[in-house]
Parts: sequence; C-alpha cells; structure tokens
Amino acid sequence: MRERLKLIKPSATLRISALAKELAKKGKPVINMSAGEPDFRTPDHIVESAIKALKDGKHFYTPTRGIPELLEAIAEKVNKENGIPAKPENVIVTAGAKYAIFLAMQALLDEGDEVILLDPAWVSYEANVLMANAKPIWVRHDESFEDAPIEEYITSKTKMIVINTPNNPTGIVYPKEFLEKVADLAVDHDIYILSDEIYEKIIYEGKHYSIASFDDVFDRTVTVNGFSKAYSMTGWRLGYAIANEDIIKEMNKIQSHSISHPTSFVQYAGLNALRGDQSCVERMVEAFRRRRNLIIDGLNELGIEFVKPKGAFYVFMKVGNGTEFAERFLKEEFVAVTPGEAFGSYVDYVRVSYATSEKDIEEFLIRLENILKRKI
Repeated sequence: MRERLKLIKPSATLRISALAKELAKKGKPVINMSAGEPDFRTPDHIVESAIKALKDGKHFYTPTRGIPELLEAIAEKVNKENGIPAKPENVIVTAGAKYAIFLAMQALLDEGDEVILLDPAWVSYEANVLMANAKPIWVRHDESFEDAPIEEYITSKTKMIVINTPNNPTGIVYPKEFLEKVADLAVDHDIYILSDEIYEKIIYEGKHYSIASFDDVFDRTVTVNGFSKAYSMTGWRLGYAIANEDIIKEMNKIQSHSISHPTSFVQYAGLNALRGDQSCVERMVEAFRRRRNLIIDGLNELGIEFVKPKGAFYVFMKVGNGTEFAERFLKEEFVAVTPGEAFGSYVDYVRVSYATSEKDIEEFLIRLENILKRKI
C-alpha cells in the first residue's frame, strides 16, 4: 500500500480550496470558484429529521449496509426514477458517494486489472484505481466531449469502465447513444461498469439515463449516487451504491471491517430527503440554471473557449497553461479555480464552479477580464 500511495497525488480541488480559505482569513476578497459544493443550506425538513432521530435515541449502531427503511427508500427511488430493477438487497448505504466508489473498486479490482477512465474525469477516480492496485487507462473524449473511442483501448486486462453523467468537470450529460455503446462493450468483453450519477438531478439540457437500466447490464454495473449535491448535504457524508447482490455483499465486507456503517442519525435525514418535499431540489436547480446562463454569457462576451455545461455546476474553460493561470488568478485577483491537469490531460483548461452567488459570478467575470487584459 505504501508504494501505491506514492503514485497518488493530493486532491487538487481540496488544495486550491484550502489556499483560498487561507487568503480569505487574511482578509483578501477571495471568490472561491474551485469547490464542488452547493452553497445552499441543507433544507430545513432534512435537518429537522436528523435532530428528531437524535432526540428519539437513534444514535446507536445500525446494520452495516444501512437502516432497512433507507435501503427500501433507495430501491424504490431507483426503480421509479431511474428504471433500475433494484431490491433492498441490491443497496448499500455509505459514508458519501466517494466511499461507495472506493468500496466498489476494492471489491472488484485485482492487481494488474485495467480501468478505463474518460479524460477529463473527476480527480478521485484515478486515486481509487491505484489504491486497488489496478492500472488507470485514460481515454480522451472527442471534440464534443460526448463520445470517446473506448473500443480502441479495451484489452484482455480491462476490468472496468468508469462513467460519470452529468460529468465533472465538463458538465456534459452523456447521450443515450454513447451509454448504449458503453453497455454493449461491457457485455461483449465481460467488463464491469461503475456509473457515478451524483449530479443526476442537476440537469439543464438533455436527459439523464442510468446505464444499469439498459438490457443485460444491471448485473455488471455499480451505480453510485448520494445526497451531497441534490440536497446540499456535502458535510453529512451520505451516499449509496446499487449493484447485484454478490457485489453488494463484497462491498459490505469491507465496510463492516472499516467504518462499520454510515452515521446513524444521518441515515434518517437521508430517508426524509428521499421521501420528503422535493421542491427544494427544483429551486436549487433553477438557481444553478440562472448562474450557468450568467457565466456562459459572460465567457462568450470575453471570447473564452469552454465546454457548454448541460448539467452539474461547472464550466471547463480553455485558458492556456491551466496551472499557471490558476496560480496567477488566485494571487493577483483572488479567484480560486481548479487546474485542468487535476482531471487528466487537459492541461490548457481550468474548471470553474458556479456553486456560488450571482454576485460572485459577476465579480468573477470582471476579475477574469482584468487578468486577461494583463496577459495581453
């Protein structure tokens, strides 16, 4: 493990965010456009359900896979909304979606296995592959960012394909045709699919498809989701995975010997999030839509090249050397963005999160124009 850890880089998103917070403490007018975190408070009815659970004494150990009521609610949700034929025994509740990814890769990957990652991809996929002693195989998207030549990179060692829709960092919502190609390749070559759908509720254009709902794919797919983005519950650390019962049992072995189970009263908050009023999600998505439109209109006026986001809350924009630009932008204009190299080979891009106020977005555009003028 120690040798594997030498290959893993610290999270660039968390590093930039930490630097931004340090500058803010020093009184600098920092705008943090690097964090993948909604800036909304967790809805009151969800908070109140956690408080009630505590007062009702629901603060003891729970079953390792999660409380039965939440397993049932998640199975109902994915059946109804995603078309995934899951039962409670196909569900495991985890301490955040990130831990579900960790468990899935630890359970399914062996030394020497290859895992296809679509470039650019979220920073922690590669780290989790390496911690499982497997090998990441990067496949660069085409110019549309909606397709990638996965078929050219499959070998006898390929064990898993990781997809993320809507995508972080591009905001792309993969079309059904691409997902069908991934499904066909997985079936033809006996490959697992890990489908990260944490942003599924945050969509402005296109339609979300869960690949596990396609014919003959459920048994080879681990669908990962959670509560952090849709319900603004990042710090609550609550996620889940859907898979066939054998995979869930293997993941649960690891969970039972590591964290035991997610926090007890947080699970009751998740239960109320799924079964309670959903208007809070709709309001948040509409706010993100306004912010997206504001930022892409501003980037168009400045002549910046970017990937038009159809979901999530990020803009992936082209700036030259992304690392140098991010460092200059933070030091000179006190704006934090994440270098594109954190997500793969797109070193001339940065990721900008618009999970912040419209006022901050307007100020971001002013400061962006300032640094672009100085660059010239």
